Amino acid sequence: MDATIEQSKNISYSLISYVFFTFIGYFIIGLSLSVLPIFISKGLGFSMLVAGIVISLQYVMTFLMRAYSGKIIDSKGPKPAVLVSMLSFAFTGLVLIMAYYFKFSPIVSLSFLIVTRLFTGCAEGMIGASPINWAIMAFGEKHTAKIISYNGVACYGALALGASLGVTIVKHFNFYGLGILIVVLGILGFFLANTKENKTGELSEGEPTSFWKVLSKVAPYGLGLALGGLGFASISTFITLYYDYYHWQNGAMCLSVFGILFVAGRLVFSNAINRFGGINVAIVSLAVETLGLTIISLSNHPYFALIGAGITGLGFSLIFPALGVMAMKTVPSSNQGSALAGYGLFIDISLGITGPLIGGVADIFGLNYIFPFSIGIVMIGLGLVFYLKMKLSE
Repeated sequence: MDATIEQSKNISYSLISYVFFTFIGYFIIGLSLSVLPIFISKGLGFSMLVAGIVISLQYVMTFLMRAYSGKIIDSKGPKPAVLVSMLSFAFTGLVLIMAYYFKFSPIVSLSFLIVTRLFTGCAEGMIGASPINWAIMAFGEKHTAKIISYNGVACYGALALGASLGVTIVKHFNFYGLGILIVVLGILGFFLANTKENKTGELSEGEPTSFWKVLSKVAPYGLGLALGGLGFASISTFITLYYDYYHWQNGAMCLSVFGILFVAGRLVFSNAINRFGGINVAIVSLAVETLGLTIISLSNHPYFALIGAGITGLGFSLIFPALGVMAMKTVPSSNQGSALAGYGLFIDISLGITGPLIGGVADIFGLNYIFPFSIGIVMIGLGLVFYLKMKLSE
């Protein structure tokens, strides 16, 4: 018994060396997440719709890179994808510096921001499924749920930490400091990944099918993820503007609280998926996320909004691994890379459409309507997952 516990601890510690690349990537993404919307709308003078579109360009490129990333992982292993990702992240830091340098010319500055968002999307597309598959190849499929959970902790914990730290860095060192930090982190990630052994072939049990065929199999669960992800995307993209609308302070704290409760949910309820099943955990998670968004929508004080953000993070924490485990069961082992890449596409879609969609709602109806709208979308996701549960029980 003690030996089993010790072995489990050793595996958990070893997993960190793989999901650390996820942490670096999403920490870089988070650094600019809270500051770019305000810089575009207030610093450069563009509308919230334009700010949302520019932010969402990242997820369009991520969407396009997922299929390519999945093929690389299945054929050449995850290491090449991680290396390309880290170099792309480093390049975005350089372009961000140029965008701030040309802030006196809004169009030129916005053009550089578009470039940096596109390369950030490229980097995210390559890093998205790579550390997960790298760890699965190293430790085996029986640890899939744990690996996905740990990777999610690294992902959203890094986003929340990066978002809060990004505001502080820009306040004291402006965007030059932010760009330099991004370059350093990207180069650091590249050299760390280059020291690790690549893994290929261990999961192959036959000829891999096409990415689009795999995508069709994981799509029902991916759609549930996309609908649930819109609640998180609304907070991550617009919470600082939402706070500014109500003349509240420290909007980025919502991302930190979201991240803290997200990580806590992953750690405390790490065995819930194995005990109760992915579909049941997803239903409860979507219901809790809806409750959190409702609290934000009804809040008349920033403290209540913080509570709502925390509950939203707690609810969202297990949606990705819960539905991800279900999606992975629909394909053979030889298609694991493509399956995770395809499944991850749906969170890219969710994050990608949130910017222009919620930005449009804010421009037409007002910022106070964005969270009621998000509640409706997440509830549609809840209904879809209920439907999937009924189909599985037939």
